[in-house]
Amino acid sequence: MGRTLKKNPEIRLHLEGTCLHVLDLLQCDPKDLSAYSRASALPAVEAHIQSVGQTPSQLLIEPHPPRSSAMHLCFLPQSPLMFKDQMQQDVIMVLKFPSNSPVTHVAANTLPHLATPAVVTVTCSRLFAVNRWHNTVGLRGAPGYSLDQAHHLPIEMDSLIANHAGTTKRQITDLVNQSVQINSQCFVVTADNRYILACGFWDKSFRVYSSETGKLTQIVFGHWDVVTCLARSESYIGGDCYVVSGSRDATLLLWYWSGRHHIIGDNPNNSDYPAARAVLTGHDYEVVCVSVCAELGLVISGAKEGPCLVHTITGDLLRALEGPDNCLFPRLISVSSEGHCVICYERGQFCNFSINGKLLAQMEINDFTRAVLLSSDGQMLVTGGDNGVVEVWQTCDFKQLYVYPGCDAGIRAMDLSHDQRTLITGMASGSIVAFNIDFNRWHYEHHKRY
Repeated sequence: MGRTLKKNPEIRLHLEGTCLHVLDLLQCDPKDLSAYSRASALPAVEAHIQSVGQTPSQLLIEPHPPRSSAMHLCFLPQSPLMFKDQMQQDVIMVLKFPSNSPVTHVAANTLPHLATPAVVTVTCSRLFAVNRWHNTVGLRGAPGYSLDQAHHLPIEMDSLIANHAGTTKRQITDLVNQSVQINSQCFVVTADNRYILACGFWDKSFRVYSSETGKLTQIVFGHWDVVTCLARSESYIGGDCYVVSGSRDATLLLWYWSGRHHIIGDNPNNSDYPAARAVLTGHDYEVVCVSVCAELGLVISGAKEGPCLVHTITGDLLRALEGPDNCLFPRLISVSSEGHCVICYERGQFCNFSINGKLLAQMEINDFTRAVLLSSDGQMLVTGGDNGVVEVWQTCDFKQLYVYPGCDAGIRAMDLSHDQRTLITGMASGSIVAFNIDFNRWHYEHHKRY
């Protein structure tokens, strides 16, 4: 249908129907049309340039900058990447696990005196990893810091996971109740990183596993229905702590973890039938979230419907935390030793209560929040959810203090390193992201002095 017009050896114009297409133009300056010797070809070329323009050979000599996303820092599945100038950046590194299963639990037990300082992660498929923590990263002046080690990444992937060798040692394979939704509150990691407690099993128990071998070491019974959530208190010297289990039977049981014997209960000769320290009652529905603070001697729990309850560790019911009318379905609880109790409800509702039950502040955010945590002094609140954005808030009035770069996947879990300077998030994409965080820069006294 078309025919080729050769008005010049260096110009070929192809006519198809009513559309004129330039197939190959001279390699010359777009404004320089003097090279076209035939006046009859000049109007056609000028009309084409005015209609669709000319494509220059190159616009930029520098590569395009990356998108402002933390997740775009990870290019290889097993090769974490760190910013060169990590002290001035928000994101330290991204670590991608081969399984791609959402990371639903993160426990950062990073104290230097531990035999294995690590970030323990558990995925939705109940594959766990003990990722070595390097305490010297970024801590100028800290004990053990050396310039030779300053370039090291803070988190080193579990070698069994990275090499695909012996991953069966890292898998919790016991059958769980299919109606239980696996989330961050289904797991607890002991302070020494040596044991993982898990719940949701069909036989109404929760279980203790060795993080080193993956073997089941203890099965704990006590509830009349499936155990839905677990929490532990801060640890005493020696690793002793309280463990609280919540169940569909609408009760909670308070247990004692022996750091010396590595079991639930005080008697190693009776580890098969440990006795709960206290039974906490008062809820009318399935318990979905719980937090325990040994320093305050309090347990705060939330059921599927109804108010959150405050118990003592001896089992006495102190009060109910009554929120506004639209705060009826608690999902997450975080309590600090300073007496701040932050509760996240459905539809992005947050309430801050004093331990005496007074409502101090409330807010609503446009995100399905999956993880909340408080700074050690309780003055700052960190949240993350399906939007993939970590936000920092002032606890007393919920004033927004900072928003981190958004990630390409939702946030499922979070934890802070022992020095409160690194925030580790578990992502729905099967990654963990380490953020630099400095609560001092948002503190009132810091602003007043500096």
